[in-house]
Amino acid sequence: MANSVMFTLTLVSMLLVVVIGVGLYLKASPLMENSNLSDLLWSSNWQPMQGNFGFLPFLMSTLWVTAIAIMIAVPISLLCAIFLTEYSKTRFRKYVFPALDILGGLPSIIYGIWGILLVVPWISTVLGPAFGVSSTGYSMLAGGIVLGIMILPLLVSLFIEIFTSVPCELREAAVSLGATKWQTTKAVVLRKTLPGIVAAIILALSRAFGETIAVLMVCGSQARVPHSVFDNSSPLPALIAAHYGEMASIPLYDAALMFAALILFVVVLLSTSRQG
Repeated sequence: MANSVMFTLTLVSMLLVVVIGVGLYLKASPLMENSNLSDLLWSSNWQPMQGNFGFLPFLMSTLWVTAIAIMIAVPISLLCAIFLTEYSKTRFRKYVFPALDILGGLPSIIYGIWGILLVVPWISTVLGPAFGVSSTGYSMLAGGIVLGIMILPLLVSLFIEIFTSVPCELREAAVSLGATKWQTTKAVVLRKTLPGIVAAIILALSRAFGETIAVLMVCGSQARVPHSVFDNSSPLPALIAAHYGEMASIPLYDAALMFAALILFVVVLLSTSRQG
């Protein structure tokens, strides 16, 4: 009986993913029937009033913001996790772990407000002028920084769980052979957990790719192909959040937004399958 119940629940969970994918495809199908797929993905002509839906600006913005977030979050979180698991004292970890849980549980809008109050002015008044760039601060760089801070607690927690799974006997064996603490960490812990590290990064990548509110608040929401990290942009989740329900009178506009959601769904599904 218990096996049947668990099998049924597992099957329902799998079918739910299929239902979501099919639903998004059906809602986006009017746009795909009206336009060529290559034109939708590789055109930068976004003029909904004229029926032109080129998603290249939103795709590029999403990739840039996600890449910036990953480049910021991965090194910091990896070093933090190594310190917490291999070097820090138990008393210190007792205070750090609750702080990570609090950061991970904060609503994304809090990070967005923090980005508007601190990150955007810093880019506008300090970082932009330092590079000779005039910027309002609302940019892909701001989105990447905010998003990187958002996924930092998730990555640190995943890395800590992965590192603590390494048996103590392996560390002791390395030390007994004369390895230093860092040599043990590098040659034993990191090498042993490399597949888990990659899986954690992919999971964080999926999380970052679909983030909406915080990115919407600091990126600037402009439909153009970005050429610099200081440019305004509009990632796919921000496009959906900003415009869904507003343009119902424009033909195919709802289908275009559902197509954007379908792209996000496919990317996250592929990345999760890759992780598995």
